[in-house]
Amino acid sequence: MCRDRAAGPGGVRGEAPRPRQACLRGRRGPAQGQGQSLGQSLGQSLAPSRPSARGSAGRAGVPGRRRQTFLVVEKYLGGLRVCFLNARCCHQYGNFIDDLRLYVRGGTGGMGYPRLGGEGGRGGDVWFVAQERTTLKTIKDRYPQKRFLAGTGANSSVKALKGEKGKDCEVHVPVGISVLCDDGKQIGELNAAGERLLAARGGLGGSLATNFMPCKGQRRIVHLDLKLIADVGLVGFPNAGKSSLLSKISHAKPEIANYAFTTVQPELGKVMYADYKQISVADLPGLIEGAHANKGMGHKFLKHVERTKQLLLVVDISGFQLSIKTRFRTAFETILLLTKELELYKEELLTKPALLAINKMDLPCAKDNLSELMKQLQNPQDFLHLLQEEMIPANTLEFKDIIPISTYTGEGIEELKACIRKSIDEEAEQENEEYRKKKLLLLQTSEEGQVNRS
Repeated sequence: MCRDRAAGPGGVRGEAPRPRQACLRGRRGPAQGQGQSLGQSLGQSLAPSRPSARGSAGRAGVPGRRRQTFLVVEKYLGGLRVCFLNARCCHQYGNFIDDLRLYVRGGTGGMGYPRLGGEGGRGGDVWFVAQERTTLKTIKDRYPQKRFLAGTGANSSVKALKGEKGKDCEVHVPVGISVLCDDGKQIGELNAAGERLLAARGGLGGSLATNFMPCKGQRRIVHLDLKLIADVGLVGFPNAGKSSLLSKISHAKPEIANYAFTTVQPELGKVMYADYKQISVADLPGLIEGAHANKGMGHKFLKHVERTKQLLLVVDISGFQLSIKTRFRTAFETILLLTKELELYKEELLTKPALLAINKMDLPCAKDNLSELMKQLQNPQDFLHLLQEEMIPANTLEFKDIIPISTYTGEGIEELKACIRKSIDEEAEQENEEYRKKKLLLLQTSEEGQVNRS
């Protein structure tokens, strides 16, 4: 942003005057939902409002300040639901980032010196350097433009026929990321602190081969994808109680409401234990039927599931129904539907260690429903004939533990935390055992090679 121009009417230096936009008021009109169409109610909301006695200043001492509101339209299968949220409460959806898009460009080479055959300096390179305690959010906050340009190479001159190389640009990125091109092709990975990856190479300096003209640096758009976002991911349909569960087992404060899709971005929390062990848990956005076929938001939500070590399925014991126009699903059908969505997206997801939390045990008839569900899970093949063919997965998830819980009364929460800890420790021990076997095999192979040489 330029700083030499005068400030515009909005109070921001360097910006051109902008037309005053209509403000979306968060008032629920009496006609909305009572015989008036959604478009008519939206049209009234979008209409410019008459300025109040306070004027457009809003808060005293801050000229041109406008109160911003956001319109969130949540689409259900049975219709549209509109809710107006103040801008102050929307920060809860943007605290976590697991994918970041950057523009990188290597520096242009320096000019050559045709008279004396001098070569210009090469342009600088753009490097990604893995660093601990760095997140994608810190990169976005520190560099809002998300553009990284390396320095230009020095021109050849009489005093220095060989021009100096341009200054490299180093970008500190989190450990455990994949770097992808804009077309999805992987450039490389950074799995340990201190590892470096060349993101954009600088251009060659002017020389005899280029007729002493410099070459431009490499430019590309790259994506930084976190390979792992949490140890455990909470998976389930909307309104299963995932956000409430996260708030019970950790110190996280996710958005909790009595309507679906309150979680639109993963919310992270840490489960603390008495021996200071910490396990990260992610509240993932709720899935819906057909998410695997939606290459937009559906694939994005399922990609979050792929980036967790273990799965914790959260199921409502009373069943699931997204809207009045969709079919009611029992808890058993819900588990099979979730399994089917994961299988259709990637079959490898079914090989992840999984736990099952049966929520809302404080409801009436919950114990009867639980006993029926346990019978169905013990012998699922005996009940598959009652379901539609498209709902039946080819393979079923094998749960290490099944824990009945209630986020309302706190029933089973401590038992669930103990099961999460046990599952994580078992997987860590298994990984260590595999690592020791590989090391032992390499040692035996090297010893046999030395014996053969002698």
